[in-house]
Amino acid sequence: MNKKEKNFLLITLALGHLTNDWVAGTIWLIAPAVAASMGLGPTEVGLILAVNGLGAGLTYIPAGIAADRFTHQGRLLLITFWWVALGYFSATLAPGFWAVTALFAFGVMGDAFWHPVATGVLVKRLPQKKAQVLGIHAMGGSVGAEVLGPLTAGFLLAYFDWRSTMQILVLPAVIMGLFFIPIAKRIGTVSQRRISKLDLKNLVGRWTTVKGMGLVSMMVLYNMSLFAMLSMTPLFLQSEHDLQPFESAIVFAAILLVGTLFQPFTGHLSDRVGRKSVILAILALAGVFSLLAAVSPGYISFLVMLVVSATLLTAVRPVVLAAAVEFSAQSESTTLGLVFAVLDGVGALGALLAGLVGEIDLAMAYALAAGLSMLAAAQTALITFHPFDRRSGVMPSTPPTA
Repeated sequence: MNKKEKNFLLITLALGHLTNDWVAGTIWLIAPAVAASMGLGPTEVGLILAVNGLGAGLTYIPAGIAADRFTHQGRLLLITFWWVALGYFSATLAPGFWAVTALFAFGVMGDAFWHPVATGVLVKRLPQKKAQVLGIHAMGGSVGAEVLGPLTAGFLLAYFDWRSTMQILVLPAVIMGLFFIPIAKRIGTVSQRRISKLDLKNLVGRWTTVKGMGLVSMMVLYNMSLFAMLSMTPLFLQSEHDLQPFESAIVFAAILLVGTLFQPFTGHLSDRVGRKSVILAILALAGVFSLLAAVSPGYISFLVMLVVSATLLTAVRPVVLAAAVEFSAQSESTTLGLVFAVLDGVGALGALLAGLVGEIDLAMAYALAAGLSMLAAAQTALITFHPFDRRSGVMPSTPPTA
């Protein structure tokens, strides 16, 4: 694969990721607006975000299997833009809390479908730089989900209600859906063979070992920490520090921007020095700064601690993904589907827990995030990570025993 083709693939998939996550990422600001419009509180905000994550989780594994079985991944990616636009637009027409929540979950399923397909293409095409290319792809999504999404949602909510805001915000997905039609033909099969039932059986067997379950528990705790922190931040800024929606959107985007920019760096660093040391150090530090955010007495000190903690948790994501791919050592798209399901499906329960403790005190959500991050770090210390040959990009076919 020559340099021009690599750049085309990386740029195209990063932009596609940005677009879908841009629409999906508005939920961080839209959820509090929905709850406020219906006279609801932190628990319902957490419920919207948790159901959103569960909807994504239900999609990742089928998407990964589809990407490993079908030969035209570009067509699968094309469908996602229209799925996202239809789901979120439909939510604006629905009456009642649960109908809106369910349709938001349907919309995010389209965004979720993108992830294992696109990342599977990348790690198969560029096996020597797994974490680095996953970091570049993740950076595109983070710019969409954690910068453009919140900023545009916060700006529009200053002038429109949440329904009109969401109707405007689906436009990027529609535009990219049209733009991607000719591009889809250039993203063909990258699978040497299609995944079989035996492959799936072996994959499940590998992940249900003691070591596999240890890795799963680390990923769940990690993403629960991230969800707990992010889910309550816009509400905390608006209720505790009297920020307007757009002002809270600016802060929310800013606290994640540095982490987004660091994703390729942390991925590249772990490609050189190993996954375990990078993950362990980042999760432990994130826990410390999350706890400091929870007990910070003033706005500035809270913001500084939150920026550091959110940066660390955002930056480590591609390293976690690369470690999971190396553990499976096969069926990359299906593996990534499984990993995304664990991260965003089960991990989204962190938002629900944060909402429940937020009914007592919103600052407790950050203490919860700190505890979950520390537990994830402790679990990381117990795991023997799969060896990886950086020069060849090849993993041994048989993982070390648990």
